[in-house]
Amino acid sequence: MDAQQPAYKDIAPRLRGLRDAMDLSEEDMAAQLGVTAADVLGYESGEHEIPVSYLFNVAQAFQVDLTVLMSGKEAHLHTASLVKKGKGMSVERRKDYDYKSLAYRFVGRKMEPFVVKVPPKDTNSLTFNEHPGQEFIYVLSGKLEITLGSTVHVMEPGDSLYFTSRTPHALRGLDGQPAEFLDVII
Repeated sequence: MDAQQPAYKDIAPRLRGLRDAMDLSEEDMAAQLGVTAADVLGYESGEHEIPVSYLFNVAQAFQVDLTVLMSGKEAHLHTASLVKKGKGMSVERRKDYDYKSLAYRFVGRKMEPFVVKVPPKDTNSLTFNEHPGQEFIYVLSGKLEITLGSTVHVMEPGDSLYFTSRTPHALRGLDGQPAEFLDVII
Protein backbone atom coordinates (compact mmCIF):
# COMPACT_ATOMS: atom_id res chain seq x y z
CA MET A 1 0.00 0.00 0.00
CA ASP A 2 1.31 3.45 -0.95
CA ALA A 3 1.52 5.58 2.21
CA GLN A 4 1.00 8.73 0.11
CA GLN A 5 -2.46 7.85 -1.17
CA PRO A 6 -5.71 6.98 0.62
CA ALA A 7 -6.26 3.28 1.39
CA TYR A 8 -9.40 3.15 -0.77
CA LYS A 9 -7.24 3.75 -3.86
CA ASP A 10 -5.46 0.44 -3.12
CA ILE A 11 -8.66 -1.39 -2.16
CA ALA A 12 -10.62 -0.40 -5.30
CA PRO A 13 -8.74 -2.68 -7.74
CA ARG A 14 -9.15 -5.63 -5.35
CA LEU A 15 -12.92 -5.07 -5.36
CA ARG A 16 -12.95 -4.89 -9.17
CA GLY A 17 -10.77 -8.00 -9.40
CA LEU A 18 -13.11 -9.92 -7.10
CA ARG A 19 -16.14 -8.93 -9.17
CA ASP A 20 -14.34 -9.91 -12.37
CA ALA A 21 -13.25 -13.24 -10.88
CA MET A 22 -16.85 -13.94 -9.87
CA ASP A 23 -17.97 -12.99 -13.41
CA LEU A 24 -20.55 -10.54 -12.04
CA SER A 25 -21.85 -7.37 -13.64
CA GLU A 26 -22.03 -4.20 -11.56
CA GLU A 27 -25.80 -4.71 -11.37
CA ASP A 28 -25.47 -8.33 -10.18
CA MET A 29 -23.01 -7.39 -7.46
CA ALA A 30 -25.12 -4.41 -6.42
CA ALA A 31 -28.23 -6.60 -6.13
CA GLN A 32 -26.40 -9.10 -3.92
CA LEU A 33 -25.09 -6.32 -1.65
CA GLY A 34 -28.20 -4.15 -1.49
CA VAL A 35 -26.52 -1.11 -3.07
CA THR A 36 -26.75 0.57 -6.47
CA ALA A 37 -24.61 -0.26 -9.49
CA ALA A 38 -23.34 3.32 -9.27
CA ASP A 39 -22.10 2.58 -5.72
CA VAL A 40 -20.26 -0.53 -6.93
CA LEU A 41 -18.61 1.40 -9.77
CA GLY A 42 -17.80 4.33 -7.50
CA TYR A 43 -16.02 2.11 -4.97
CA GLU A 44 -14.16 0.24 -7.72
CA SER A 45 -13.04 3.48 -9.38
CA GLY A 46 -10.74 4.49 -6.53
CA GLU A 47 -12.36 7.93 -6.55
CA HIS A 48 -14.70 7.40 -3.59
CA GLU A 49 -14.12 6.46 0.03
CA ILE A 50 -15.23 2.88 0.68
CA PRO A 51 -17.20 2.29 3.88
CA VAL A 52 -15.91 -0.56 6.05
CA SER A 53 -19.49 -1.79 6.19
CA TYR A 54 -19.43 -2.24 2.39
CA LEU A 55 -16.17 -4.19 2.57
CA PHE A 56 -17.60 -6.30 5.39
CA ASN A 57 -20.69 -7.08 3.31
CA VAL A 58 -18.57 -7.98 0.26
CA ALA A 59 -16.44 -10.29 2.41
CA GLN A 60 -19.50 -12.03 3.84
CA ALA A 61 -21.46 -12.27 0.59
CA PHE A 62 -18.56 -13.64 -1.46
CA GLN A 63 -16.78 -15.57 1.30
CA VAL A 64 -13.48 -13.71 1.09
CA ASP A 65 -11.46 -12.49 4.02
CA LEU A 66 -11.92 -8.83 4.93
CA THR A 67 -8.18 -8.55 5.59
CA VAL A 68 -7.48 -9.54 1.99
CA LEU A 69 -9.85 -6.86 0.70
CA MET A 70 -8.39 -4.18 2.97
CA SER A 71 -4.67 -4.98 2.84
CA GLY A 72 -4.13 -7.41 -0.03
CA LYS A 73 -2.55 -9.82 2.45
CA GLU A 74 -3.97 -13.07 3.77
CA ALA A 75 -5.01 -13.44 7.39
CA HIS A 76 -3.06 -16.36 8.76
CA LEU A 77 -3.88 -17.01 12.43
CA HIS A 78 -6.40 -19.72 13.28
CA THR A 79 -6.28 -20.04 17.08
CA ALA A 80 -5.71 -16.54 18.42
CA SER A 81 -4.57 -13.11 17.27
CA LEU A 82 -3.04 -10.73 19.80
CA VAL A 83 -2.98 -7.07 18.77
CA LYS A 84 -0.99 -4.82 21.11
CA LYS A 85 -2.29 -1.40 22.13
CA GLY A 86 -2.25 1.03 19.20
CA LYS A 87 -1.12 -1.65 16.72
CA GLY A 88 -4.38 -2.48 14.92
CA MET A 89 -4.44 -2.23 11.14
CA SER A 90 -5.50 1.29 10.15
CA VAL A 91 -8.53 1.37 7.92
CA GLU A 92 -9.58 4.49 6.08
CA ARG A 93 -13.33 4.41 6.29
CA ARG A 94 -14.08 8.09 6.52
CA LYS A 95 -11.71 11.02 6.36
CA ASP A 96 -12.73 12.21 9.82
CA TYR A 97 -12.79 8.82 11.62
CA ASP A 98 -9.73 6.83 12.67
CA TYR A 99 -10.47 3.07 12.47
CA LYS A 100 -8.08 0.34 13.63
CA SER A 101 -9.03 -3.27 12.85
CA LEU A 102 -8.30 -5.54 15.82
CA ALA A 103 -8.77 -8.99 14.23
CA TYR A 104 -7.26 -8.51 10.77
CA ARG A 105 -4.87 -11.47 11.13
CA PHE A 106 -7.49 -14.02 12.22
CA VAL A 107 -8.91 -16.41 9.60
CA GLY A 108 -12.67 -17.04 9.49
CA ARG A 109 -13.82 -14.15 11.68
CA LYS A 110 -17.52 -14.00 12.57
CA MET A 111 -17.30 -10.34 13.64
CA GLU A 112 -15.17 -7.29 12.89
CA PRO A 113 -13.87 -5.45 15.97
CA PHE A 114 -12.40 -1.96 15.59
CA VAL A 115 -11.13 0.80 17.85
CA VAL A 116 -12.56 4.02 16.44
CA LYS A 117 -11.79 7.65 17.22
CA VAL A 118 -14.29 10.30 16.09
CA PRO A 119 -13.68 14.03 16.32
CA PRO A 120 -16.04 16.66 17.67
CA LYS A 121 -18.18 18.33 14.99
CA ASP A 122 -21.31 20.41 14.47
CA THR A 123 -24.64 18.59 14.13
CA ASN A 124 -24.98 19.98 10.58
CA SER A 125 -21.73 18.16 9.67
CA LEU A 126 -22.99 14.71 10.68
CA THR A 127 -22.78 12.00 8.02
CA PHE A 128 -25.29 9.17 8.38
CA ASN A 129 -24.43 5.59 7.48
CA GLU A 130 -26.48 2.40 7.35
CA HIS A 131 -25.58 -1.17 6.45
CA PRO A 132 -26.77 -4.72 7.05
CA GLY A 133 -25.97 -6.42 10.32
CA GLN A 134 -25.69 -5.41 13.93
CA GLU A 135 -23.23 -3.25 15.80
CA PHE A 136 -21.94 -2.97 19.35
CA ILE A 137 -20.24 0.18 20.68
CA TYR A 138 -18.38 0.44 24.01
CA VAL A 139 -17.02 3.90 24.87
CA LEU A 140 -13.39 3.96 26.02
CA SER A 141 -12.74 7.70 26.38
CA GLY A 142 -14.36 11.05 25.73
CA LYS A 143 -18.05 11.71 25.32
CA LEU A 144 -19.75 10.16 22.27
CA GLU A 145 -22.99 11.26 20.71
CA ILE A 146 -24.64 8.71 18.44
CA THR A 147 -27.76 9.58 16.50
CA LEU A 148 -29.83 6.50 15.58
CA GLY A 149 -32.58 7.60 13.23
CA SER A 150 -34.18 10.46 15.15
CA THR A 151 -32.97 9.34 18.61
CA VAL A 152 -29.84 10.89 20.10
CA HIS A 153 -27.81 8.97 22.70
CA VAL A 154 -24.97 10.52 24.69
CA MET A 155 -22.45 7.97 25.91
CA GLU A 156 -19.56 8.21 28.36
CA PRO A 157 -16.69 5.83 29.15
CA GLY A 158 -18.07 2.45 30.18
CA ASP A 159 -21.40 2.95 28.38
CA SER A 160 -22.38 0.51 25.61
CA LEU A 161 -24.97 0.36 22.87
CA TYR A 162 -26.10 -2.56 20.68
CA PHE A 163 -28.19 -1.73 17.61
CA THR A 164 -29.24 -2.81 14.14
CA SER A 165 -26.92 -1.21 11.61
CA ARG A 166 -29.82 -0.76 9.17
CA THR A 167 -30.86 2.21 11.29
CA PRO A 168 -29.19 5.34 9.88
CA HIS A 169 -26.53 6.36 12.38
CA ALA A 170 -24.03 9.20 12.82
CA LEU A 171 -21.37 9.81 15.45
CA ARG A 172 -19.47 12.72 16.91
CA GLY A 173 -17.30 13.58 19.90
CA LEU A 174 -18.71 16.10 22.35
CA ASP A 175 -17.29 18.92 24.49
CA GLY A 176 -14.73 19.81 21.83
CA GLN A 177 -12.90 16.49 22.30
CA PRO A 178 -12.65 13.29 20.26
CA ALA A 179 -14.37 10.14 21.53
CA GLU A 180 -12.76 6.70 21.31
CA PHE A 181 -14.74 3.48 21.37
CA LEU A 182 -14.70 -0.22 20.62
CA ASP A 183 -16.96 -0.96 17.63
CA VAL A 184 -17.89 -4.54 16.79
CA ILE A 185 -19.77 -5.21 13.53
CA ILE A 186 -21.51 -8.53 12.85
